[in-house]
Amino acid sequence: MEKQPIITFANANILQDDHLVLKDVNLTIFNGEFVYLIGKVGSGKSSLIKTMNAEIPLTEGEGMVAGFDLKRIKTKEIPYLRRKLGIVFQDFQLLTDRTVNENLEFVLRATGWKNHPEIKKRVEEVLEKVGLANKGYKMTHQLSGGEQQRVSIARALLNDPEIILADEPTGNLDPDASEDILKLLMEISYNERTVVMATHNYALLKRFIARTLKCDKGVMEEVNHSEEIDFAGMMEV
Repeated sequence: MEKQPIITFANANILQDDHLVLKDVNLTIFNGEFVYLIGKVGSGKSSLIKTMNAEIPLTEGEGMVAGFDLKRIKTKEIPYLRRKLGIVFQDFQLLTDRTVNENLEFVLRATGWKNHPEIKKRVEEVLEKVGLANKGYKMTHQLSGGEQQRVSIARALLNDPEIILADEPTGNLDPDASEDILKLLMEISYNERTVVMATHNYALLKRFIARTLKCDKGVMEEVNHSEEIDFAGMMEV
């Protein structure tokens, strides 16, 4: 099947609190593509992700995500855009007073699911996909960091999104768990879902090569992996 563009930006300026963080962004990402987004803190990675999910409005330039025009999207349309997106956060953002199953059931009910057997079946399906088929009864605080992030990914998959936006998903994990999470996200992209992953984990990026976009000094550019990437120059100081 021919790949179709699912995220496009043309001459877009990305703002954060009215401050220009990325200028003249031109970008096309296709369905089923896995893309890294790298750069220092404050370089615009998270702002670009927040623009993709309409948390930050796009006021300058053009942007399309999953068929929605970011420049002209109405407030009442934003929930429909977000149902086509799955968001994975660095800090998991799980409800700590509930079990894994209850966390996932809560999201389904909040997005309009009402049939209990269908809810139960969907929760079982996503936990199976992330390798936690037997952990649904556990409280989230009983899980390791890597397992909690798998629950976060399961939550992102619940409504069968076209795009996964992962903002530093390995930031709080040890190296082994980080590698497992990256492999899981890459596996998700093999199944025709687009994955955009913002990361500082350059050791992983060098081991698992994929298309890479770098945000630096107010501009975003494609990284040529045939050349040596100056990771040292992008580390935090």
